Amino acid sequence: MSGKERLPVTGAQGDLLRLVATGQAESRAELARLSGLAASSVSLRVEELRDAGLLVEEGSGTSRGGRRPRRLRLSPSAGVLTVADLGAHHVRLGLLDLSGTPLAVQEREADITAGPEAVLDWLADAFDDLLETHAPPGVPLRGVGTGIPGPVDPATGRVVGPSRMPGWNNFPVADHLRARYDLPVLVENDANLMAVGEARSWPGADNLMVLKAGTGIGCGVVVNGRLHRGRGAAGDISHVRVRTDSSIVCACGHRDCLEAYASGAALQAALAEAGITIERPADIVGLVDDAVPEATSLVRTAGRMIGEVLTVLVNFFNPDVIAVGGSLAAAEPLIASIRAAVYERCLPLATRELEIAPARAGQDAALLGGGALLLDAVL
Repeated sequence: MSGKERLPVTGAQGDLLRLVATGQAESRAELARLSGLAASSVSLRVEELRDAGLLVEEGSGTSRGGRRPRRLRLSPSAGVLTVADLGAHHVRLGLLDLSGTPLAVQEREADITAGPEAVLDWLADAFDDLLETHAPPGVPLRGVGTGIPGPVDPATGRVVGPSRMPGWNNFPVADHLRARYDLPVLVENDANLMAVGEARSWPGADNLMVLKAGTGIGCGVVVNGRLHRGRGAAGDISHVRVRTDSSIVCACGHRDCLEAYASGAALQAALAEAGITIERPADIVGLVDDAVPEATSLVRTAGRMIGEVLTVLVNFFNPDVIAVGGSLAAAEPLIASIRAAVYERCLPLATRELEIAPARAGQDAALLGGGALLLDAVL
């Protein structure tokens, strides 16, 4: 298994390493321009990072006139990160290099209702197995991160008031993982991780809302290119009240929350009442594709409800993009109904250039987002 070491960087070294890791700079001149440091200071710190085995300088970069600069890149031996996208029924595991590029991805069955200690210890074992199997020899682990399908206090790494996660409320997830690894640990809401990863796929779009429609409903918000966390509940649309002819008590104790009607779990329960049994909410997409009328009707209604909630937010926030991901996103009537509600009810100026579309980053969006945020924590 790879060793476990904190990244040996101090001060401005971390800023320069981040610029190279994220692809913003590939030469000393670009580092000086973007960092504002003197060329001599940049050269000194680049040499320190090279001596530490974190950067390599090779080949020729792009010439801007004159001699071609030497190209900087992360050393393959600089380190790896492990990130998990933990869901209600499964977990997607990723081994990433420090630039956030996945080296290996696995998906395994999981049961979040088993409780935090059991799930997190199992998750750590899965990380260790991933490292043992796929990490390059001698390359150290630098940080560990996981997405959680519930609200997370960013200051403490604790889960706060989650739905369908018995035993997790106020559990110190970050401390539990830190005790195992003694490394920088990232614990974040899963929709937030998806939003950060998805934002990379929309160049030129600085303001995004990334909807995760799966077992539950979540939304991550990116403002001016950066994740907006608020106090930890920013983007949580699942408990916004919706207007219906019936009345259902949500898991949070209030009536008529969006999640009680439009989440995958709610649709699965409604299908069961109609005599249609499925193993998990992701199976709803197959029913829609097979033109099962009960499923199609429920998905359309869910999309309309989600769209009505988003209408208020679009008028208020004016995003460039609403990207829809999660296991239900492949059901075309869902996105069509969201579009119809938003475009019908929003102000023309708010929707003139708004794009509502399926998420582009694919199943690994949360892993990519986790890698990007974890690199910040590591540095």
